[in-house]
Amino acid sequence: MERLGEHPERQSRPDEAEASSSEKPPKKTRCEARGVHKSFGKTEVLRGVDLVVPEGGFAVLVGSSGCGKSTLLRSLAGLETVDRGEIRIAGRDVTKLPPRDRDVAMVFQSYALYPHLTVRQNLAFGLTLRGASASEIESRVREVSQMLGLEALLDRLPKQLSGGQRQRVAMGRAIARRPMMFLFDEPLSNLDAALRAEVRVDIRRLHDRLGATTVYVTHDQVEAMTLADTLWVMNQGKVEQSGAPIEVYERPKTRFVATFLGSPAMNLLEGRLEEKDGALVATGPDVTVPIVAPGLAAGRSVSIGLRPHDLVVHREGMTRVCEIVVDVVEALGFETYVHGWARQAGPTIVVRLDGSERAKPGEKLSLAIDPCKVHLFDAESGLRLPEK
Repeated sequence: MERLGEHPERQSRPDEAEASSSEKPPKKTRCEARGVHKSFGKTEVLRGVDLVVPEGGFAVLVGSSGCGKSTLLRSLAGLETVDRGEIRIAGRDVTKLPPRDRDVAMVFQSYALYPHLTVRQNLAFGLTLRGASASEIESRVREVSQMLGLEALLDRLPKQLSGGQRQRVAMGRAIARRPMMFLFDEPLSNLDAALRAEVRVDIRRLHDRLGATTVYVTHDQVEAMTLADTLWVMNQGKVEQSGAPIEVYERPKTRFVATFLGSPAMNLLEGRLEEKDGALVATGPDVTVPIVAPGLAAGRSVSIGLRPHDLVVHREGMTRVCEIVVDVVEALGFETYVHGWARQAGPTIVVRLDGSERAKPGEKLSLAIDPCKVHLFDAESGLRLPEK
């Protein structure tokens, strides 16, 4: 997957994805990509991607580095030409149209501000380029600067701004144009943790206020879960699953989606389905997990998924899953993550405890889980079980 920073010549025109019309477009715009393929040389980056973002929706493309999410976003903007497939915005086929004819605005990871222009001039640049009147430019700059808290910074140069302020200017320049659709390419990657949280809330607040269709790319699952109306999880050039964030998190369709979403990641243990005392269980080395999986039969090889926050310290009346030997304890105050291993099992098992619960390295913990919280995946295909 190519990155903006790897192609400096593409950063020389931050307005290149801007539209040519200064009229205010409809806020509600449907975006579709059908069967999109894209290769760079012999490397196939997008392999038949389908994407539908409803009118006014906030879609987040999430996945590990190299999965194709930024290439797909650049294809929507017209900064990449797809090899096969179709892209439609507001019902219009834009597959072969240049960026400026698509009426979209893109906010880049690197801010892409003009260093020699003030904040005021950066905000006004796209409007000036299209010949908007001085009064219209002044009105929109004032509106956007008030919206983003930039009034006191209008006469500063980008080098005099913090990272969060620069990103607000980049967003403001896009908003001032009033495009049909916003595209964000990992806009918070260059910010520290506190600023990421602050600007993330700003972005969601702006979307709720403006109502414009938005496609947002990130590898950060916190951004993905908190911002998205619809989550699109990509892996190796394809969409593995899409849906509401909580739905995708609670019912991942593949082993990849299950382990990618969630921090710490889901515990995955290799095992088999067996019958024990008349009930079906999933067993692995020193692990026996009760399951609720109608339609499955004993003898099948499976991957057993246990989320750290679903595991609890075993108490009377619960069904014991396994016993771990504590290795590392991460005390975060309000919660504690305990890393350990079952006596003969290879993979580390992580369990989330309340901050008031204590554990020490070398201590043994017996764990239990609600059978309804167990995730099962076919060991060979990685697909969720039972299949529906």
